Amino acid sequence: MQVLSSQVKGYMERSSWIRRMFEAGIELKKKHGETAVCDFSLGNPDLPPPAVVCEGLRDLAEEAGQPFAFGYMPNFGYPKVREALAKEVSREQGTPVTPDCLVITCGAAGALNAFYRAALDPGDEVICPSPYFVEYGFYVENHGGTLKPVPTTADFGLDLAALEAAITPLTRAVLINSPHNPTGRVYSREELTALAALLRKHCEGRTRPIFLLADEPYRFLAFDDAEVPSLLPLYEHTVVLSSFSKNLSLAGARVGYALVNPAMPGRDEMVNGITLANRILGFVNAPALAQKLLLKALGSQVDVDVYRRRRDLMADVLRDAGYEFHMPKGAFYFFPQAPGGDDVAFCGALTEELVLAVPGRGFGAPGYFRLAFCVGEDVIERSREGFKRARARFR
Repeated sequence: MQVLSSQVKGYMERSSWIRRMFEAGIELKKKHGETAVCDFSLGNPDLPPPAVVCEGLRDLAEEAGQPFAFGYMPNFGYPKVREALAKEVSREQGTPVTPDCLVITCGAAGALNAFYRAALDPGDEVICPSPYFVEYGFYVENHGGTLKPVPTTADFGLDLAALEAAITPLTRAVLINSPHNPTGRVYSREELTALAALLRKHCEGRTRPIFLLADEPYRFLAFDDAEVPSLLPLYEHTVVLSSFSKNLSLAGARVGYALVNPAMPGRDEMVNGITLANRILGFVNAPALAQKLLLKALGSQVDVDVYRRRRDLMADVLRDAGYEFHMPKGAFYFFPQAPGGDDVAFCGALTEELVLAVPGRGFGAPGYFRLAFCVGEDVIERSREGFKRARARFR
């Protein structure tokens, strides 16, 4: 008896390698103890939220006794939160943003799904550079579309010729993520300006524009003075999607936003469409508690320097063991080449050394593996000999 749809059954069979390795880690920790396992599988930020979050929670406890303290709100979110968020996003993007350009969502994933529900017709295509976060494909297919991954350059930059070759009459959006999961790449202003020009050229004569989607939960986390350019002034059909999972360490709070470019033709219609989609998909709103907490925490973030030190230590561990990798300029991931070329086999060898990594094929890039360095420096240092021993098997 088949209780699942064929589609979901297929999804489960090729479910996220990230979760598989995370769950394998749980079993290893039960067997060998928490401190014996060096777990780099899941991008779950371990830094505590800024102190203002604790203060906000205390304030909310006092507010809880009031009528309608956490009641229904407009589907775009609490107006005061929307107003405060517009000011913060204007500062962050370097472009004036008004509250009516924003929809507060259940994280960046909720924002992406609401956008796709509002904008995609069956058969539409969404292009994204590869490697990529694997659930992008599921989100697009949720709404009748098809994800078209396009290879990047050797150092994970945008391959503009390959992106242009992938554009067809069915192309509805190009999705980019910078700073990038899983490679840590930050796309340069030159790359993004060229991409915007390319999309503008291909929009000529179309009745439906090609949108540029900027998935930006790691915008705050750039190293070595790397610039994370705003796409808003570069391309009028831009939609920014983000969350507070990483910069406020609120991954479980599920609060984020969709920002429609103020300069977009049809801006109000798009905002209204995303707002309606947010409701009819069943999200309805981002959680009331998370929104009110956000109102108190906007403008704060975790200490980026902690992540910089971890990145530098992780790079030292990998160099010491002889791995080939590109130094990440942002986010909290490394994406080294898998010795021997078989990423699954190599991650298996690491697991035997009680080091957990995710095979690159989980991101559409066999031959690599991902390490999330949102863990303590003690964990990174403790992994040093395990990385050496696993590497030695594949010389």
